[in-house]
Amino acid sequence: MTTSPATPVRSGPSRDLLALGGFGLAVTVAAGAGGLAAANAGAQYDRLEQPPFAPPSWLFGPVWSVLYVLVAVSGWLAWRSAGRVEAATWWWMAQIVLNACWTPLFFAADRYGLALVEIVVLLGAVAGTTVVATRRRRLAGLLLAPYLAWVGFATLLNASIWWLNRA
Repeated sequence: MTTSPATPVRSGPSRDLLALGGFGLAVTVAAGAGGLAAANAGAQYDRLEQPPFAPPSWLFGPVWSVLYVLVAVSGWLAWRSAGRVEAATWWWMAQIVLNACWTPLFFAADRYGLALVEIVVLLGAVAGTTVVATRRRRLAGLLLAPYLAWVGFATLLNASIWWLNRA
């Protein structure tokens, strides 16, 4: 059966719910990895020399909670539109792994320069994911727009913190 990028493959409610749960589990694992690595992140972040545009530490939790829901739904929509694992899903998986790697580098390892390199790669992966998800299903790409913007902002913040705290 041939489908256009915007036409979902009929797959059945139980398969769809199972897949949505899988995307939700993946973002939960990424968030959990970050949470474990950043047990004292708020206090550590507050001790760093920060640029004037740095948000307060309490803002990160609520922002990431919303973003992770959008990322999970976006990945699921792109997957559902194809009905199988293909380019959009591979891009999605790559960016979620990169997402999970940043917090341990920045907070647990105090490697701000290495975290900066990693987040630049993450930003590229999120941009690539957004492009292929949009081609697969427009809404999937639109749901990633806030995530792309936040990772772009986080890249600037990481670079500024690295610069201000280099020894």
